Amino acid sequence: MTLTEPASSDVQATGAQAQLSLGTAAARNLATTTKSQPQMQGITSRWLLRMLPWVQAEGGVFRVNRRLSYAVGDGRVTFTTTGAEVRVIPQELCELGMLRTFDDVEVLSALADRFVQQEFQPGDVIVERGTPADQICLIAHGKVTKIGVGKYGDESVLETLVDGDHFTYRAILESDDLWEYTVKAVTPCTLLSLSQDSFEELVERSDSLRAHLAAFQASGHDDEDEYGEKAIALAAGHTGEAELPGTYVDYETSPREYELSVAQTVLRVHSRVADLYNNPMNQTEQQLRLTIEALRERQEHELINNRDFGLLHNADLSMRIPTRSGPPTPNDLDELLSLVWKEPTFFLAHPRAIAAFGRECTKAGIYPDSVDLGGHKVPAWRGVPIFPSNKLGISDTRTSSILLMRAGHENQGVIGLHQTGIPDEYEPGLSVRFMNISEKAIINYLVSAYYSTAVLVPDALGILEGVEIGREG
Repeated sequence: MTLTEPASSDVQATGAQAQLSLGTAAARNLATTTKSQPQMQGITSRWLLRMLPWVQAEGGVFRVNRRLSYAVGDGRVTFTTTGAEVRVIPQELCELGMLRTFDDVEVLSALADRFVQQEFQPGDVIVERGTPADQICLIAHGKVTKIGVGKYGDESVLETLVDGDHFTYRAILESDDLWEYTVKAVTPCTLLSLSQDSFEELVERSDSLRAHLAAFQASGHDDEDEYGEKAIALAAGHTGEAELPGTYVDYETSPREYELSVAQTVLRVHSRVADLYNNPMNQTEQQLRLTIEALRERQEHELINNRDFGLLHNADLSMRIPTRSGPPTPNDLDELLSLVWKEPTFFLAHPRAIAAFGRECTKAGIYPDSVDLGGHKVPAWRGVPIFPSNKLGISDTRTSSILLMRAGHENQGVIGLHQTGIPDEYEPGLSVRFMNISEKAIINYLVSAYYSTAVLVPDALGILEGVEIGREG
């Protein structure tokens, strides 16, 4: 009879150890785990929402009243921007030689309404030499070149035109005229064009315009100050009983109004989850917290990118500059500071644009300083903090933009708009409203955030455009 070996011999033979106590896998069934709150990778620092001063917009609308601002006689046409829409100031059409001294505002407004906005990319041909010259073009933003035949018969750049320039009003005065040059876009351009047919239609309807064109005389302009605002007559340095000038401050007749925008979603929570699974964390509160985080992220995106009120589309055309060589250099940021020089508050840039700026500083042997904001070390240039935001997008050509702004209502800067005290308010300007419980026992909450932003005066916001982030030194 053969006897089997003890079990301990089998354990020793295989090299395994016998379990002498309760294992961790089984023990976990009796233990309570330590858990974190639900995490969300999409949450950012949202510096723009933090740094913007927020102004109460009663009635859901904020009106920006400004002094009347246009300068006729400086040789350049001025435009107004409403979001991404550009419109020529009617009185500025008097910069065109054929309309000098013409003062029929109603006709000028009708003429301004007939201009059509067009967008061109670098290298696009705007007009071609030898084709019928049947339109007038106003350059709202960008740089174009006029290319024609040079002195010795070769192709030559005749002229470079930039913001406020135009070509040529004579095109719509002659029915059989041809373009004597080709016009190409050098940078991304925004142009306003008026066709000859549209112009002639208005001429037929307006006796005053028809008479003025027949006379076609030039000169004359209103007094203006260095900012293009109608000058206020003052006297200084006089003695005795000198006669003082009389004056008044003129306002824009149609000021811009900003309506509060909204970001909304419906949060759904099953009643069984809300009733039973609330220890140690309240499920409804966690669902709501993450939903609000997502809404705030969307809010910041809209404040920057919305075509109606977003900062990228509401900077004045004169406050947009390109980089000198592509990457953002110290010289580029200095140029931006020269535009927003009245108490600049902060830069806003994509993290990769900030990294590109850091590389350029390193190549130049410059080491930017930093500032402390509530315990956060933030890079700065000339003492102005540079905040990161991934809401400033990167184009397919790996370019972005850098914003510089002066913030605050008292500073005539950039402000955020919201309305507090709304029904079921959960945070300032954000409400959480119970809707219903469906037949499937799902609880519905309407989560709404109301917001907008406004640029009080044009020189409060500047943009450095075409910032390359991918070029390595």
